[in-house]
Amino acid sequence: MKIELGISTFGETTQLEGTDQTFSHAERIRQLVAEIELADKVGLDLYAIGEHHREDFAVSAPEIVLAAGAVNTKHIRLSSAVTILSSIDPVRVYQQYATIDALSNGRAEIMAGRGSFIESFPLFGYDLADYEELFNEKLDMLLAIRQDTNLTWHGKLAQSVDNRPVYPRAVQEDFPIWVATGGNPESTIRIAEKGLPIAYATIGGNPKHFARLVRMYKEIGALNGYSPEQLKVAAHSWGWIEADNQAAIDHYFYPTKQTVDNIARGRAHWSEMTKDQYLASVGPDGAMMVGDPKAVAAKIIQHIETLQLDRFMLHLPLGSMPHKAILEAIRLYGEEVAPIVKAHFEGK
Repeated sequence: MKIELGISTFGETTQLEGTDQTFSHAERIRQLVAEIELADKVGLDLYAIGEHHREDFAVSAPEIVLAAGAVNTKHIRLSSAVTILSSIDPVRVYQQYATIDALSNGRAEIMAGRGSFIESFPLFGYDLADYEELFNEKLDMLLAIRQDTNLTWHGKLAQSVDNRPVYPRAVQEDFPIWVATGGNPESTIRIAEKGLPIAYATIGGNPKHFARLVRMYKEIGALNGYSPEQLKVAAHSWGWIEADNQAAIDHYFYPTKQTVDNIARGRAHWSEMTKDQYLASVGPDGAMMVGDPKAVAAKIIQHIETLQLDRFMLHLPLGSMPHKAILEAIRLYGEEVAPIVKAHFEGK
């Protein structure tokens, strides 16, 4: 059983604990390139970057950062997490990631999503009333672009295209397009019906609750004629790794609370994070993977087994941490956590 382990990130730029320092967007973007290179060096399988259009996350154009990361890496796969497909042109998405595929010699992927953050809609002139319809049409358009060089598309919310070629073509013949979801059952059904690989954001509550959705995805996908190899499942969870278990738990609270509290100010259904909520999340039944390498490895193994995952992404970190500490966490993940997890699944 082959398990892929990787990192997801948003390029966070919140205040560092105990200081008045905040990384600039430019500095954080440069740091991300160094993180990609280290993740490749320590043997991780994937590095994925999210798209946001807000002050506390540095990356609005993940494809450019991924392209920079492609140049000096050899093995690691490079993905968005996510591309907000509803508010971008699918032709440009394909062209950009086909270019990354060329730079990396076949290591690029797209992870498409509706976007739980909605800042891109007014920024690019899209109506939130079209939230679902925009995504569904543009995903179908992206799949049509992947299938054929010449695109014919009769658009309703997207543009119409009359038999025009889309270049460059991806190096990978069956270019990977994953679809991310926060756990909406209707989204799971639609993704399964298309036979696309799915990625769940398991970031709150007890992640065991996603097991029902995974079963639904696999059952519906099979009924629609897709093989188990096509019906891949991934998840990403917030987390942090240090050599000392308690130190990891202690250090991760402040940056995580900052980010959660920032989000809560703009969302009615979110609340500011309390210490008790945090401790429950890093506990045995919580969604966060925080601790020393053995503790994190054990929790990832449990997560993979419970949700029948093919791929797991540790969101590292969620709020700002000193960059030296982030690099050390990546090293521990690749050199100590990943070997434990992969050895557990070898031969299964």
